[in-house]
Amino acid sequence: MSGPVVVALDVGGTGMKCALVRPDGTVVHEERHPTLAARGPEAVTENILEIAAGLAARAENPIAVGIAVPGVIDEENGVAVWSSNVGFRDVPLRKLITDRLGLPATLGHDVRVGGIAEARLGAGRGERHVLFVAIGTGIAAALVVDGVGYGGAHGAAGEVGHIVVRPGGTPCPCGSRGCLEASASARAIGLRYAELIGDPEATAFDVVSRIDQDPVAAQVWHEAIDALADGLLTAQALYDVNVLVLGGGLAEAGDTLLEPLRAELTRRITFHRMPRIAKAELGDTAGCRGAALLALDHLERD
Repeated sequence: MSGPVVVALDVGGTGMKCALVRPDGTVVHEERHPTLAARGPEAVTENILEIAAGLAARAENPIAVGIAVPGVIDEENGVAVWSSNVGFRDVPLRKLITDRLGLPATLGHDVRVGGIAEARLGAGRGERHVLFVAIGTGIAAALVVDGVGYGGAHGAAGEVGHIVVRPGGTPCPCGSRGCLEASASARAIGLRYAELIGDPEATAFDVVSRIDQDPVAAQVWHEAIDALADGLLTAQALYDVNVLVLGGGLAEAGDTLLEPLRAELTRRITFHRMPRIAKAELGDTAGCRGAALLALDHLERD
């Protein structure tokens, strides 16, 4: 595989999306692998190292490694401080990769690198201030300004899913109640619908596909849109972005999500500037592309 490429891994709780990415963001090779989280953090770490080494061996000129993981990330020191999905606690992934492969490595937050990719290459390209919001099992966001993701003082910025939008409401896995994630994530929507119709197997996909036929599905969807609009209004008050990019599994609902959300957010806006609301464009390649872009940024800076 000719030309310089970055080895990129987007590590999730169940699977890893892996790629070789050119400096312009083009994906030239893709692989999928199980994360092996059930075997414990050491097995996950070794799995990452082996897959990264295998990808580097495929490339003629690997120049860096970019890894994205969920949780709290110390990007400056390359440490996965806390990643509950994969069991990481203070794992020095950057050093481990560099020691194994002999290549410069970068560690980033999965949603933040996805936001970087969407801001530079996807639905936010051409805009200076972008908020990328991933709505799936949970809800998290990444503020990207001039193509650079903001991590916060402790690597935990962007947790808009834990804005309280319904005080005293549904318990959230974080320990609070009434969080946006507990009201409008795909998981929350599925649980609410399952409770109302008495079917424990019901999912958010069922809600979206039945909106026009089932009043209960329509009710659940409206409640979720309502909560999401409240949460995003708070986010816009804080971040004042030009474009709000929605990704994650729930965004696959397309206009079924975007149109009522635009209407509800417009109805709530007072002095704030209404952002353009767009569906993410890069799909599940955003994590790998963003991890590669982050690695290139660090390579250039160093």
